Amino acid sequence: MTRSPTPLPESFLTRPIAHRALHDITAGRPENSRAAILAAIAAGYGIEIDLQLSKDAQAMVFHDYDLGRLTGQKGPIQQRSSVELGAMTLNHGHEGVPTFGEVLEIVAGRVPVLVEMKDQDGAMGPRTGPLEKATAEALDGYVGDVAVMSFNPHSVAAFAAHDSGRALGLTTEAFLHKNNSLVPAATRKYLRDIPDFERVGASFISHDARDLHNPAVARLKAQGVPVLCWTIRSKEAEIEARKIADNITFEGYAA
Repeated sequence: MTRSPTPLPESFLTRPIAHRALHDITAGRPENSRAAILAAIAAGYGIEIDLQLSKDAQAMVFHDYDLGRLTGQKGPIQQRSSVELGAMTLNHGHEGVPTFGEVLEIVAGRVPVLVEMKDQDGAMGPRTGPLEKATAEALDGYVGDVAVMSFNPHSVAAFAAHDSGRALGLTTEAFLHKNNSLVPAATRKYLRDIPDFERVGASFISHDARDLHNPAVARLKAQGVPVLCWTIRSKEAEIEARKIADNITFEGYAA
């Protein structure tokens, strides 16, 4: 059964969205950190964050599958508990990895939150469920504008089974081999055309700014679907992206 889409709240279209929150390592604000989230709120930006699953099935605000780049620790994030992750110190910062619930308490509805659930299957396949369930549980009772998305349509559908009220989206791109080497060629070709948009009950896409001229983007935009884009790193790139996109996800400059 196709899920009836929940419209994307207007707040996601009226203010730029800080990619992984308003991070700046020179100011002690690592990506997806509490400090970066507080800075985005203070500046009045929307916030985009990433979710990964901990060993004890908690939704953690963290981008990578491996801990190395962001914490200096070894191994996958899924091999560490939420307590262990919270006790780690993020590189260039003074705090550990926050849970999604902690971040929602900080935001408290003050700015819109764009949530990307990272693919847990490894190849955009159907091995999903625990992260989506944990995400929905953390959102239970939250009052504020939230939209939930993933590159993996199976993930979006799995989340919808637990939460019928949030705006859902697909994170989309050209799905080139160099950026998705673990994803089978047939799957990459399939996803490039965004064929699951209606099936999962999506109401928006967040598309790679380098691929905004994709005919699939034009098709959805012609239907009135809001188009967000990622990741904009200069005012010049923003001006170009806004010729197609309704809003931007940005980093590294004042949007």
